[in-house]
Amino acid sequence: MRKIKIKIYIFLYCCLLSLPCVLFAQQQKTAFISLEEYLQTQKLVNVNALDSSIRVDLKYATTDNFTKTILYDSLTNIYLHPFAAKKLVAAQKYLKTLHPDYSLLVYDAVRPLSVQRKMYRVVQNTKYAAYVAKPSRTGLHNYGMAVDLTICNKKGVPLDMGTPFDFFGGAAGINKEAELVQRGVLSKQQVANRELLRKVMRHAGFLTIRGEWWHFNALHLIEARKLYKVIE
Repeated sequence: MRKIKIKIYIFLYCCLLSLPCVLFAQQQKTAFISLEEYLQTQKLVNVNALDSSIRVDLKYATTDNFTKTILYDSLTNIYLHPFAAKKLVAAQKYLKTLHPDYSLLVYDAVRPLSVQRKMYRVVQNTKYAAYVAKPSRTGLHNYGMAVDLTICNKKGVPLDMGTPFDFFGGAAGINKEAELVQRGVLSKQQVANRELLRKVMRHAGFLTIRGEWWHFNALHLIEARKLYKVIE
């Protein structure tokens, strides 16, 4: 009988020792949420829930990007601030009125600051370092107020814009396209495709930037910094 009691005491003692570990593991399991779940907690909008016809090819969720690294884990949908999401849906609707067989194809939308830090670390000491903003300098992607995209046909094939997405060079800019056509760097059709993209995005209220034909802002950065919070 005495031996049985000793064994019971030992068993209970071992259970007490292991309890903190079990509780910690359970806490960690409960605390973990996916990137998509986190974006939802930040009141961002899944754009495809508003318009399922908008196509998605999140480049940073794959290795098919200039870093050759997966930056978005477990993310398949595009998320934006509601202000920007409504504009993107309006742009898609306008594009469909002009070309029913065409669709917007999104490469990147919200980019949390944590991902910006990861991207910056990956490109440090590489030829791309100068092209990636420091995390301390927040941009509109970090607010869910910018989108990188193109136009594709009904088969999902992107229109020829003259350069790939995230091309680092003068041919990606929009302010000297006529000159680039004269020099044979771009064709008239490539510029026409870019102009169509700008037309539908501007119609919906987006702003362009000079250096990247694929990048559009829903508002000015100074406004975002005053009115909205960064997505960490």
